[in-house]
Amino acid sequence: MASVRLEGIRKTYPNGHVAARDLDLEIADGEFMVLVGPSGCGKSTALRIVAGLETPTGGRVLIGDRDVTGLPPQERDIAMVFQTYALYPHMTVRENLGFGLRMRGVAKATIVDRVVKVAEALALGQVLDRKPGQLSGGQRQRVALGRAMVREPQAFLFDEPLSNLDAKLRVETRAELARLHRRLAATIVYVTHDQEEAMTLGGRVAVLRDGKVEQVAPPMELYRRPATVFVGGFVGSPAMNFLPGDIMGRTDGSTLGIRPHDVVLVPPGQGDLDAKVDVVEPRGSELLVHLRLDGLGSERELRVVAPPEPMVPADTVTGVRFDRERLHWFDRQGRRVE
Repeated sequence: MASVRLEGIRKTYPNGHVAARDLDLEIADGEFMVLVGPSGCGKSTALRIVAGLETPTGGRVLIGDRDVTGLPPQERDIAMVFQTYALYPHMTVRENLGFGLRMRGVAKATIVDRVVKVAEALALGQVLDRKPGQLSGGQRQRVALGRAMVREPQAFLFDEPLSNLDAKLRVETRAELARLHRRLAATIVYVTHDQEEAMTLGGRVAVLRDGKVEQVAPPMELYRRPATVFVGGFVGSPAMNFLPGDIMGRTDGSTLGIRPHDVVLVPPGQGDLDAKVDVVEPRGSELLVHLRLDGLGSERELRVVAPPEPMVPADTVTGVRFDRERLHWFDRQGRRVE
């Protein structure tokens, strides 16, 4: 395996769209790095530039100590797994797994050995003689992954590989990927728009916005110490609340961020402020309570995660208390203030 480094990557398309703006990112040897962000943030473009499927307008790509910026995909020693598995329907699992090696002229004995080892690692040993149409969605996804693994590349690139799976299978396959990474110690660059997927898989997560990296950090650091308003609002579900800082006595124009889990409902007049209950969403083990705050220049909403009992009636007034240890402050430019 090897490290992957992006240095000052820029990508501007002929129509003027800028997909990457001086993007710097270093993925260590054996690291599971997730690129996450909203549609159009540049995460897939960055991955395709690493793969050699896109040519950057500027900057360099290094895999290990080798500058691969000008090399075609087949000379970069990487393997890419897409959201569409692109398995050959007329071939068995065994034939699909070994196809790429056969095309490279690898010795038959080596192909057999690698296919067997990868099939064992991915629990595919019992289906080696089946064709893709006879497999479940999760099995097909594992075959696509195994086809990349048999090549023993320096890095694996994943472009939203779980997006075609249903919710239950997505959770199961996420766990499989995490276990697989622990066994292989593989260098993985993984793109997703799903922040829950990013938080559960990534050793570190890079949050992208408008072609630039907003923050790179381990998942819980992103959650506990977001560097910007954008990261605070993007990472975490339900999303972070943002309120004017003068609610808590700040007069510098700063913004207060507070997560719904860090707000407690109390009797009216006994908290930091009062609010009117608008909508209550029962979520089994908890309630998501939407509150309306009036008198702040415009009507604002505050989301609170509360215990399932007692039920909070809509159209009633409640007090809210903020956890002082969990407040996040951001300046006028949306950057974190210590």
